[in-house]
Amino acid sequence: MEVASPPVSAPTPVRERSAASKRALRILGFLFVTDLGRFILKRLGFLIPQLLIVLIGTFFLLRWLPVDPTSRVVGFVATDAARAQARATLGIDVSQGTQLWRYLKGLILHFDFGVSWNTQDAVWSEIAQRFPVTIQLTVMAFFLSLLIAIPVGRAAAAKPGELPDKVTLGYSLFAGAQPDFWWGLMFVYAFFFLLRWFPAPLGQLSPEVSPPDVHTRFTLIDALIAGNWTAFGDNLWHYCLPVFTLAFVLTGPIIKMTRQSVLSVVNSDYILYAKAAGYHAKTIRWYMLRNSLSPVITLSGILFGFMLGGAVLIETVFSLDGLGVYSLQRTLATDFPAIQGAVVVMTAFSLLIYLLMDIVYAVLDPRVRYGGTR
Repeated sequence: MEVASPPVSAPTPVRERSAASKRALRILGFLFVTDLGRFILKRLGFLIPQLLIVLIGTFFLLRWLPVDPTSRVVGFVATDAARAQARATLGIDVSQGTQLWRYLKGLILHFDFGVSWNTQDAVWSEIAQRFPVTIQLTVMAFFLSLLIAIPVGRAAAAKPGELPDKVTLGYSLFAGAQPDFWWGLMFVYAFFFLLRWFPAPLGQLSPEVSPPDVHTRFTLIDALIAGNWTAFGDNLWHYCLPVFTLAFVLTGPIIKMTRQSVLSVVNSDYILYAKAAGYHAKTIRWYMLRNSLSPVITLSGILFGFMLGGAVLIETVFSLDGLGVYSLQRTLATDFPAIQGAVVVMTAFSLLIYLLMDIVYAVLDPRVRYGGTR
């Protein structure tokens, strides 16, 4: 008697993972398996509470100021009924805790920064128009500072105590002795009024140059995308003086840090051992550069925050309608939602820059291990 064999089921087809899922798995594996990934997660865990503390602190500090925002709406001689109606319109007729809850709920759930009390426009739309100007200014000045300071600092450290070293030391002390807006005014007077090398400090483009179509709100990038080389060159020309002003002031501290760091690395035991062991000069120079850049990167990240603060005055001197000028105007107008939005955006951007500097520092310095040394 034959026993019927069970039917053989067809093999289940193996579904291949999509490119997006593979990419997501690689990112998750990097974040949770590697040291660098865990370091990034740890830093992000600190970033969110820091941003929240700044947000809440700014919210309450503004409301503790001895000013009445309704005076901007109804005037200083308005009746009590008009002031009460204005407070209800601005949303400040409830307790500060309720105001904070409404603000946080709108910001977290809908990315809503509120409405400007001064213009009645959405705060985020106003910031999105102006923040690219500030980013373009500070990023260009930041990289220009690094491109100048690191080679000059290394050259000064190569011959300590000689004339090049003394000149760079004098420059680093002299450049930072005056405020950046004063240098901006001096550069405008010298390079525009006297020499006519650069255009008038009247914005990003000359009046006769048509602006490029808006794609990213970064004028240089938009001009590059559109192939508008006239606007590209004119915008770059208008940014020369403000970028050079910021870089001129902030290059000095980076030069000093680079010089001191290179000198300490040159005289370190492991470099002396590498020379005695017969390592190739190119390899030794790479070790010296890699280890001397670590403190420079840390200082550069801190100075980037000062650049964002200094952008307020630089934008005012050169008539750049960036976030710095926007923050100043809204502060004078006691526009609380606009001030809060500007502070949150600038703080978030600064924290991201600090995170990036920490990652670069950890990659450059092999002695750093995330969470301790091993």
